[in-house]
Amino acid sequence: MEDLSLSTLIWLRMARFVQNSNQISNSHLRRFGLTVAQFEALAHIRNFQPITQSELARGLTVSDGGVSRMLSRLEREGLIVREPDWKTKHISLTEAGRDLLERAFPSQLRQQAALFDDVLDEEEQRQLHRLMKKLYEHSRVRRPAVESGEASPEDAAGS
Repeated sequence: MEDLSLSTLIWLRMARFVQNSNQISNSHLRRFGLTVAQFEALAHIRNFQPITQSELARGLTVSDGGVSRMLSRLEREGLIVREPDWKTKHISLTEAGRDLLERAFPSQLRQQAALFDDVLDEEEQRQLHRLMKKLYEHSRVRRPAVESGEASPEDAAGS
């Protein structure tokens, strides 16, 4: 096996951190009867309601099918409502959904913040934030060309 580049090692470390963080969050959110994906969906709905299913899928970077299954469960549990408007359904939180999110949100934020606060000082956090923002913005520029097939990921790397 060839030696991995520093860039590859960083990508692997980031992926492992996100995976571990999501596992911690899933365990934490279980007390509220939620998964990370459901929590993120409820928070996104709260911020942009009423929102369509397609808008929600784009905001969460999840497939329409995956969102549809999740929404069906959240609707069965009485946390959201889908209201038809001609050919489109608009999704909003119910009172029960708002109440659950009001309880879960601060707890989840504290839990996630601790992953950084416990190990990084304020300047390290600022630096990490700047670097992650820079990487994120670059990935947003590259994504359309790769998704449309106009460029391979390797070709887009040079852009």
